[in-house]
Amino acid sequence: MEEKSGSPFVQKVRVRVCGLLVEDDQIWLVRHEGLGPLGYFWSPPGGGVEFGETVEETLKREFMEETSLEIECLRFVTFHEHIDSRFHALELFFEVRKIAGSPALGTDPELTGRKAMMTDLRLFGREELSTMPPEAIHACVVPFLSGGFGN
Repeated sequence: MEEKSGSPFVQKVRVRVCGLLVEDDQIWLVRHEGLGPLGYFWSPPGGGVEFGETVEETLKREFMEETSLEIECLRFVTFHEHIDSRFHALELFFEVRKIAGSPALGTDPELTGRKAMMTDLRLFGREELSTMPPEAIHACVVPFLSGGFGN
């Protein structure tokens, strides 16, 4: 991942929780600008755990902030650790189910007053994802491509 100028996440260890929401054999992903070697990066909605907040509470809050969707946490799917010269993230991924709401790109309250990193929210099918450069998609999405979750 490349640093987004002025990012509050640089040189800190962050615990992140992300939701894998599959609907009609497609997965919801958020586009983040200024990350990765291509200058953008698609990943599942999610974000940092706040002190005193449970993983499930974080997942529900972050999903609502980023997608306007109310979700339910179903099961733990995978763990991913990312370390580079700027970022260190411990990421927990959970399969989730939509309970209510209409999808809409939200905001990241931690970046108030800064240029938005999230620029798009959309569904992707396996075929479309398989044609994208691997550097443009979070590694946790690979099991989805082979039918590993969300069937």
